[in-house]
Amino acid sequence: MTGTLLAALAATGTLLLAAGFVLGRLAARREGRDGLDLGTPVERATFHTLHTASLAAPPLRAGLTEDTARKAARRLRPLLGTEALALTDRTAVLAWDGTGGHHAEQVGEYVAQVLASGRGQSVRAGCADPGCPLRWAVIAPLTGEEGVVGALVAYGSHESAVLVRAATEVARWVSVQLELAELDLSRTRLIEAEIRALRAQISPHFVYNSLAAIASFVRTDPERARELLLEFADFTRYSFRRHGDFAQLADELRAIEQYLALAGARFGDRLQVTLQVAPEVLPVTLPFLCLQPLVENAVKHGLEDSRRTCRITIAARDAGAEAVVTIEDDGVGMDPDVLRAVLAGERPQSSGIGLPNVDERLRQVYGDDYGLVVETGIDAGMKVTVRVPKYRAGVHRDPP
Repeated sequence: MTGTLLAALAATGTLLLAAGFVLGRLAARREGRDGLDLGTPVERATFHTLHTASLAAPPLRAGLTEDTARKAARRLRPLLGTEALALTDRTAVLAWDGTGGHHAEQVGEYVAQVLASGRGQSVRAGCADPGCPLRWAVIAPLTGEEGVVGALVAYGSHESAVLVRAATEVARWVSVQLELAELDLSRTRLIEAEIRALRAQISPHFVYNSLAAIASFVRTDPERARELLLEFADFTRYSFRRHGDFAQLADELRAIEQYLALAGARFGDRLQVTLQVAPEVLPVTLPFLCLQPLVENAVKHGLEDSRRTCRITIAARDAGAEAVVTIEDDGVGMDPDVLRAVLAGERPQSSGIGLPNVDERLRQVYGDDYGLVVETGIDAGMKVTVRVPKYRAGVHRDPP
C-alpha cells in the first residue's frame, strides 16, 4: 500500500510538470489577453491540472470499463491538449474522445505491440484522408497488479517529445487509479468474506439451540413457541440478507433483541438484560452485523461458561460527532494477555466469538482509532466499547 501511494505521488508530481509546460503557455496568453493576474502561469497550470485530474479520478477508481473509460477520456484529452485520445483494455478500444474516430481500427495493432513488449511507443499514424489532423500517435501502457491491462493512445498533429512525456506520465497516473480500484475491490471482497464467516459462525450452534428451545415450548406454551418462531425467522432473515455492507443502529439493535429473546428462551431467568439507547443515535449507520457477535460473546462468557446468573447491559449514547455503544457482562471475563492474543489472531477465534473479525472491520472502515476497546479480567466480566462517527463518506445504508 505504501509503495502504491508513493507511486501515486510521484506520478502526479511528474504529471504536473509535463502538463504545466503546455498549459503554462496557454495561461500566459490568456493573462495577456484578459489583463487579469490570477497567479503565475505555472501556478494556474498546476491548479488546472489538479482540478482536471480530480474529475478524471472517480470513474477510474471504479475500474476499467467502457463507461468509466468514456468518462475519464473526456477529462484526460483536454489535459494533454491532443486532437484525440483512446483508452483500451487488452482486447478492444473502450473509449475514443476527439476527432478522427476512423483511426480506432489501427489501435488494436498498436496495443498488441505494447502488450507484447510492456513498453510504450510512438508511431506515425498513416491516414488516407489528407485533411485528417491525426498524424502521430503515442501509445503508453496501463498497468495493474497482473501486468499490462490496456493502453492510453494520444494522437497529435505532429511528432512531439512533450506529448510523449506527458502521455507516458498520464498513463502512469491512470495506472495508479486502476491499482487503487483493484485494492478497493479486494477490500470489498474481504469484507464480504468476513460477513460470510460471521454468518457461518452464527449458523450451526445458534440455529440448533434456538430450534431446540422453541421445540420445548410447543406443547407447554404454544403461543410462546409461535412468537419465538417469528423472532427466529426475522433474525435469520436479517443476518443472512444479501445486500449492503452497512446497516442502521436501529436495525442492528432490533436483531440483537431478537437474538436475546431466543437466548432467553434457552437460559430463562439466568439471563438478565438491560438496554439503554439514546434515540438520537438510532439512525447512525455502522458496519452490518458488527454488534451481534459482541452480544453473543457476552452470552457465551456470561452463561455458557458458568452456571450463575448473567447480567448484560447494552447502551448506545450520543457523544457529539460519534455514537458510542457499550456491551458489558458480569461473566467469567478473560485474561488480558489471552484477549490480546485473540485480537492479534494468535489464538483461535473460538476464544472470543467474533471479536477479531469485528475489530478488523471497524478499523478497515474508520481507521485504527476506531478499533474495539475491551476491558476485562479473570472473573471480572467484560466490557466492549464501539465508537463510530455519525457520518463518514462512503458509509451509508443501502436500500433493502
